[in-house]
Order: sequence, then C-alpha cells, then structure tokens
Amino acid sequence: MQKEHQGRDIEREERLRAARRLVIKVGTSTVTGSEGELATERVEPIVRSISRLMTAGRQVVLVSSGAVGLGRNWLRLHRSRLHDLVTKQACAAVGQSLLMNAYKNLFSSWSIKIAQILLTEEDFSNWRRYSNLRRTMEKLLRFGVLPIVNENDTVSTAEIESIGLNARTVAFSDNDRLAALVMSGLEADALVLLTNVDGLLRTRPSETDMHSNGPEVIPTVDEVTLELKGLAAGPSADGRGGMVSKLEAAEIAMNCGGTAVIANGRDPNIVDRIFAGEQVGTAFLPSRRIRGKRRWIAYAADVRGRVVVDAGAQHAITLGKASLLSTGLVRIESPFAPMDVVSIVDREGREFARGIANCASQEIAEALKRRGSRQGKEQRAAVSRILVRRDNIVLLQK
Repeated sequence: MQKEHQGRDIEREERLRAARRLVIKVGTSTVTGSEGELATERVEPIVRSISRLMTAGRQVVLVSSGAVGLGRNWLRLHRSRLHDLVTKQACAAVGQSLLMNAYKNLFSSWSIKIAQILLTEEDFSNWRRYSNLRRTMEKLLRFGVLPIVNENDTVSTAEIESIGLNARTVAFSDNDRLAALVMSGLEADALVLLTNVDGLLRTRPSETDMHSNGPEVIPTVDEVTLELKGLAAGPSADGRGGMVSKLEAAEIAMNCGGTAVIANGRDPNIVDRIFAGEQVGTAFLPSRRIRGKRRWIAYAADVRGRVVVDAGAQHAITLGKASLLSTGLVRIESPFAPMDVVSIVDREGREFARGIANCASQEIAEALKRRGSRQGKEQRAAVSRILVRRDNIVLLQK
C-alpha cells in the first residue's frame, strides 16, 4: 500500500512539472473580500505566479469569478439585494469591467497581454460554436495572450439563477464546471481549482477511533467514488460552487486525460508550489481519455432528448459497439430534433450512454407505431431507423 501511494505521488509530481497547457480557476472567495472588494493581497500573488509560468513557456487560461461581488461593492448594494436575479445581472455587468481592468493593470507590470472571453451555455451546447471557441482560444494562446474566462452573467442565467428540475441538462452551472469544459475543449494538461480550503478533506480518526483529530487533506485521488462525493460540502457562502462542483470538475479533467488539483488560493505561493510538484492540495490523476466529439457529447453538449432502450439494444451498444436502432427502443421520454444530443437509458432509468440523434423523435415515434401495427421479423426490419450512429455514441463511465 505504501509503495502504491509513493507511486501516485511520483506520478502527480511528474505530471504537474511537465504540464504545458494549464487552466487555473479562481473562485469568488479568493478574488473578493467580505464586502465584495478586490482581494489584492490574494490576487497579486496568483498574477505573479501565472506570469512566471507564461514566461517559462507554459500556456495558461485563467477562469475567474468575482464580477458579481465587485459590482455589488461598486454599486454599494447590500448582499440581500442579490436574491433578485436582474440585480445580480446588473452587478455582473458593472463588476466584469472592474474585474478585467484590475487584471489588466496587474498583468501589465509583467508585460502580459490579456483577453476577455465571456461565455454562455450555448457556446458549449452547439458543436459549431464550441469549435469556433476552441479555435479562437488556440490562436490567443499562440499569440502569447492570457485568456481570462467568465460566464456572461449579464445575459445568461445558467449559473446565477437557482437551478431547478429541468428536462434539459445545462452545460455548466458554476465556474468550476466551466473551467473543466474549457480544459476539455483545449485538451489542457492540468486544471487547478483555487478555493478557500486546503483541498478535499476527511476526518482523521484518533488511535482509539472514538474521537476525531480534525480534518486532513486527501493528497491524491485516482477515482471519484461515492464515498468521496459524500465528503463534499454544500455551496460556499460567497461563491456558487461548493466542493461537489469541484469534484465534478475534477472528474471531467480525469476523464479527459488531465490532472486536476483543488488547493487553497489564500496561500500566496500555491500556484508555484503546485507546478513545482509539491504535495499540496488534493490532486486527481487521469483515469481515461475521451477524445474529440465524444468528449463534447459526454460533458459539454446540452442534452435535449431522452430515450429508453431494451436490454438487447443496451448490450449491443455497450458490448457490441453497435448503432442504436429504432427497433431497440422501448419509448421516447422527451422530444428531440436531428443533431440534438440524447440521453440513452435502460428500463430502470439509468443513463449509460449519450449520442447525437440522426433524426427527429417524431420520425422515430411514427416508425414505432408502424412497427407495432405490423407482424413478422422482415416487416419490423422494414420500418427500422438508425437513431444514433455508433461513431456519435459515447458510453458513460459508472
């Protein structure tokens, strides 16, 4: 067991030292103070570290929260006013310019040029927009520019509005997931999530196992289990993402072949220490690598449809690497159009795959009706349609 831990520690150090393309996310609790003011004492060291990384030849994307808090502070509004969605959007509109101006001034002393990129859910949900975004950011990185990313809260409510039960799955609901999707799209090597805690914590038992000696940081993770998810806390007081969203973001990074780190952004040397390979924070090691369009299907796309399939179709998809035919459908639970991403579930409602629909749900529903009215294998095959082609299906890891 000790050798296994040592092996993971060595892998962690080697990967972070070698990482060339990085996505660093700073949360509200790191960027702003208690009244929403810019926490210069925390932001300046992060700017310094990012500048050093870029000077050393690494490519960096910064995902930064804090616009709403800065806007509220500038407008001198009480925190309770943020319960109103439109007020939040107004604060975001004011605060985003303040945030970018602060970064411009801080990075200019290091001769680093910055670019503002404000994103909405549709920039990830639509394959064409997703591809355009990736090309633009690639060009900025080649120019030696630092892209600074945030959700466009002024026009998008996916993050700042409370998320309820919905037939659609939004691409991101906080900047943790946004950072992971940016990492995925750019095929970055590492994702760093800076917050106000030292990492993923668990209770440390005493020798008698009767009382706790306080929490300890889990240093390395190679699988996000239900037990780990149970350790995660709820949303933070200032930000909108809690440890649950950070675990989700880390899992995306792992499945994209990258390394993720959750660490305390209040340590002024934290970024330098992470990429020097020090054992700080919680590191998540890569588990598998989903590539190209399948990565987009699994994580970034807006899931608009849902179909239930029988056991035969599930077996053919998961083990036989087959396309999904209309003959394997049990029912359609939510409608979809051609090229929409649909969720594929078994009879118990467990999602095991996603894919891009080859045709509309209405066409499939009509084929199912015709199938039900005909008898014989040949006649059933005659009304069979390909719903999702194999090269547009991604299996979801359980």
